[in-house]
Amino acid sequence: MNNIRPDGSVIDTHSKVLGYLLWIFGFTGAHRFYYGKPVTGTIWFFTLGLLGVGWLIDAFLIPSMNRQADLRFTAGPIDYSVAWLLLTFLGFFGVHRMYQGKWITGILYMFTGGLFLLGVLYDFWTLNDQISMKNAQRG
Repeated sequence: MNNIRPDGSVIDTHSKVLGYLLWIFGFTGAHRFYYGKPVTGTIWFFTLGLLGVGWLIDAFLIPSMNRQADLRFTAGPIDYSVAWLLLTFLGFFGVHRMYQGKWITGILYMFTGGLFLLGVLYDFWTLNDQISMKNAQRG
């Protein structure tokens, strides 16, 4: 899980642009889930971004959350941003799982509405780790 290049730069696993786009809907916690912070993402979801205050503060914290995610999660052939876009907009249909090569559960999600949305919620909590493990196996 070494995301440091020989020149000392960090491999970019997460996109700041996508982080800020998700931040626009940050009162739902979307950007926090994206950066691997599911507990605070859930808190943001239920409190509307700590009544907007946490949401505003996060505008300044996104560069730091992006750096932490780049160091924490393994780079590889599965792109985090693509997977998160698929989960966010098509998670109900399991497309994000098919993108990772998890065809059986992807098809199962397709016919069960993301396992009655509980599977989609599980994936919001664990998608970064799922991708990191897949990338580590392929690397």
